Amino acid sequence: MNISLKSCIAESVGTFTLCFIGAGAIIMDSHTGGGVGLVGIALAHGLALSVAVSATMNVSGGQINPAITLGLMSIGKEKPGQGVANIVSQLIGGAIGGLLLTLLFPGGAVEAAKVGTPVLAEGIGSGKGIAIEAIGTFLLAMAVFGTAVGSKAPKGMAGFGIGLTLSFVILAIGPLTGAALNPARHFGTAIFAGEFAPMVVYWIGPAVGAIISFQLCSRILEGNK
Repeated sequence: MNISLKSCIAESVGTFTLCFIGAGAIIMDSHTGGGVGLVGIALAHGLALSVAVSATMNVSGGQINPAITLGLMSIGKEKPGQGVANIVSQLIGGAIGGLLLTLLFPGGAVEAAKVGTPVLAEGIGSGKGIAIEAIGTFLLAMAVFGTAVGSKAPKGMAGFGIGLTLSFVILAIGPLTGAALNPARHFGTAIFAGEFAPMVVYWIGPAVGAIISFQLCSRILEGNK
């Protein structure tokens, strides 16, 4: 079983970029008393993901998300061994981002923002949270398939399309679940914020949404069995 170390490093650095910048924007929003705002947080996540995908596309495929990796594995676009290695690398990258945020950013704001960890809003239980995260990730995975994975994907559009999708999904559902759409994005900061209980929401929802999206896109758009 051949595991590409370059792919693992790319996935780790890419996920670090998303986690550090995205969660950092949330912490800065707390530090400035709302100065960043939902739009700023959405743009920070979207732009960070756009750059991360573009920078790693030719090395690892720009997955930057365990749910996306699982979806790719489900349609045979990623080998199981490399897929597992990529997921571990993504989690490590996210955790490094969370660690640096706790060490470098203002302590009061870090604590108030729970290290920028996505959380469920009041009145949103685990069931609703899973469904919302699944829908958001379904849309994100559809953008990944349409701009990067599908046989007719336009060249050079992956980073822009995927990043933009994350931004508009955050604008729509961010206040409800934090719109992680990515187990590594949640894990990387949750382990330092002590937010372990909702972790199941941010694993099951994105994984289910990505797998369903990739399966439908592969079967309907590509005609694969």
